[in-house]
Amino acid sequence: MQKNIIKLAIAATLGLSSLAVSAEDMYRGAWYAVPGISYMDTDNDLEADNGRGGFLSIGKEVNPSWDLQARLGHNRADEDTGLPGVGGKYKQTTLGLDALYMFSRDKFRPFLLAGVGVARNNVDYSNADLSDKKETSWMASLGLGAQYLITEQFGLQADVRHQWSRAQAKNAAGTVDADGTIGNTIASLGMVLRFGAPAPVVAEAAPEPAPIAAAPEPTPEPAPAPAAPAPVSCVPQVETITLEAEKLFGFDKSTLKDTTEIDQVITKMKENDVFAKVKVVGHTDKLGSDAYNQKLSERRANQVREYMINKGIDANRLVAVGMGETQPKVNCDNERGRKAQITCNAPNRRVEIEATRNVEKGCE
Repeated sequence: MQKNIIKLAIAATLGLSSLAVSAEDMYRGAWYAVPGISYMDTDNDLEADNGRGGFLSIGKEVNPSWDLQARLGHNRADEDTGLPGVGGKYKQTTLGLDALYMFSRDKFRPFLLAGVGVARNNVDYSNADLSDKKETSWMASLGLGAQYLITEQFGLQADVRHQWSRAQAKNAAGTVDADGTIGNTIASLGMVLRFGAPAPVVAEAAPEPAPIAAAPEPTPEPAPAPAAPAPVSCVPQVETITLEAEKLFGFDKSTLKDTTEIDQVITKMKENDVFAKVKVVGHTDKLGSDAYNQKLSERRANQVREYMINKGIDANRLVAVGMGETQPKVNCDNERGRKAQITCNAPNRRVEIEATRNVEKGCE
């Protein structure tokens, strides 16, 4: 029976995947709740029918690959000892924490899960001469499942898991012998209710300038006498060098792997004292929560600054700033699928080095 449930769950997962061809990346670092129903295939040692129940999970999108879910579940089943005059139920209540590895952040999100927690097993059979009917013990879970997001706030989650825990239920006749580790298989279906999911950042188009009405032609006037040349204003210039984040760090990383372009900037700074100040600005795309992207951009900017200091650039000349996802160069809202989103957003993942010149041509 347990093998049949697992086969059905895999088939359901593959069936849902056909709905995700045009899925849009929807990772936002959101919180969500999953209330639902469950079906339990009980361990044979419990001498009980298969049962039904319900659960409530509270989840968090931790990063693009992992979710955490705290889950409270309860299932119950009728006894099936085959003994005359015996009745009652087997009941299991569980409280655990599951880690979900998400294979995708599109609308269709298959995952593997592993969890730990506690279980309360109550083998409440009458006239079966049972001892130690109740047991609270550790619990471990392994399983697989999938989420499908119908909208930004609502979706479905299905999973099948095998749960191990301990029971204390044994009678002298030997008809019930669940005195030790038991394993129940649980198939679950619930609704995903997402909240705290920030909307994607959309770059606003610059307003078009208003048309200027043509002015009447002025009456010709005598040419004025030549004026003395105006003094040249010595305004500092800013030169910006843009470096691709993937070349420096790799996707979603903050450890430097290629410093060739930074070394070129360092050489230029050492040869030209006119570069008084250099600001290192980290930028990310919108794939991820605002807080995560802000911290990632700050870590990247500080990594570049520390590298330049270690190469002999005076720390007083360097400032590191993280801008997160607030200043995109391109808008990728129309791209479908995570891979297309990552490719389109490449120009947004960057580190900009803004070098300010002290002296302009013509200044004394």
